Amino acid sequence: MKQKTLVGHTTHTDRFPYIFKELIKNKTLFLMTLPAVLLIILLCYLPMFGIVLAFENFNFTKGFFGSEWVGFKNFEYLFRSSDAFIITRNTVFYNLFFIAAGNLTSLFIAISLNELYSKRLSKFYHSCMFLPYFLSWVVASYLLFSFLSIEKGFINVGILKLFGINAINWYIEPKYWPFIIVFCHLWKYLGYNSVIYMAGLTSIEKEYYESAIVDGATKWQQITKITIPLMSTMMCILVLLATGNIFRSDFGLFYQVPLDTGTLYSVTNVLDTYVYRSLTKTGDIGMAAAAGFYQAIVGFVLVLAANLAVRKVDSSKSLF
Repeated sequence: MKQKTLVGHTTHTDRFPYIFKELIKNKTLFLMTLPAVLLIILLCYLPMFGIVLAFENFNFTKGFFGSEWVGFKNFEYLFRSSDAFIITRNTVFYNLFFIAAGNLTSLFIAISLNELYSKRLSKFYHSCMFLPYFLSWVVASYLLFSFLSIEKGFINVGILKLFGINAINWYIEPKYWPFIIVFCHLWKYLGYNSVIYMAGLTSIEKEYYESAIVDGATKWQQITKITIPLMSTMMCILVLLATGNIFRSDFGLFYQVPLDTGTLYSVTNVLDTYVYRSLTKTGDIGMAAAAGFYQAIVGFVLVLAANLAVRKVDSSKSLF
């Protein structure tokens, strides 16, 4: 019997010829994506078999399949640690602030550069802001040290000393570091993130602004009534993507920038640095794998929850 279909609808069997036609029609584009797909499979999907390490007491002599199965004991070690609350708090709150402050400042910079009449000047400013993205956190940490050093740091010697203020030993004062960490993150990623928003701004039709000018709208009204509403979908997508990494941290930022100073652990110790220190000191591979698995699962759940919340408000702004 032939399978009946409604007009405008296709069955599962009808979709396969369509897929093959698309592959043949756009074979050049698909070939261009092939290296990236292979890298994703090699670096992201194949290592997922290592999840089993989170449930084992891994022994190098017994190997991957011969090690003792311990169930959830590795997770118990992670959550019963005295530092569990501190590292979870630091990881979550820093990332929440990075998401909020990073997207808002990037959008502000993108709009500001887009409004400059001189495009050469706009490109020059953006290149200057983009430069820190290419610097490693090791280099950035020594740049910061040249400012914060108690003996020869620019802030202590060049600024505080002029006003008769005693030098501050920044690397033993935890109260300053939440602000320093946030500043360093914005400094490094502001130029990169603003590129995405600048690309989105170029897709806005000029007719909207021309009509607004005819109606007597000011520049501020054009930004608030046209630019920001049309960019809201992109903002939501970027926030949703960042939500998946809310339990992950930029290792270099929290390890290299504070120079791994023990007195600052209360405000700089996060899940990634905690796992690294635990792994280098105890060599417990199972616990490190458990922490990575925990981060991945929580990130996945958060993305689904955030996407569901956005879809209920406005389905056009959701990822899926």
